[in-house]
Amino acid sequence: MKSLTLMTVLLLATLPVAAEIDFELPALDGSAHQLSDYRGDWVVVNYWATWCAPCRKEIPDLSELHDRRDDIVVLGLAFEDTEVEVFERFLVDYPASYPILLVDVYDPPADLGAPRALPTTFLVNAGGELVHTWLGPVTSKMITDWIEDHG
Repeated sequence: MKSLTLMTVLLLATLPVAAEIDFELPALDGSAHQLSDYRGDWVVVNYWATWCAPCRKEIPDLSELHDRRDDIVVLGLAFEDTEVEVFERFLVDYPASYPILLVDVYDPPADLGAPRALPTTFLVNAGGELVHTWLGPVTSKMITDWIEDHG
């Protein structure tokens, strides 16, 4: 029995511990957004770029999620080395109801790093802990299903 208890303790010690993450980025309108300002809500952090077809496809669904759920905030992180005007013109054809934040591709938020693929979506719980990551396209159903199953 003691060896089983010790084995359980050792196994639990190797599991990753969720840690609070934070970053501050400028929005297209020049205002600053800090992730910790959204504590108490689930936050969907979505890395995207204008040239990414799956990213464009996600925008209406993520906008609908952002508008429909009071407990979920979507933040779009524009991961592209281009001018603000390019993003503004793009968003005329692909309007997003959630804040679009500008990422310096040479200095992305330390707590997230550069995405390995676009789109990449991170889910942050109400306590500010990164709890899930999706590489590639995501839907609002995938996000809400994960929250219902694990939240």
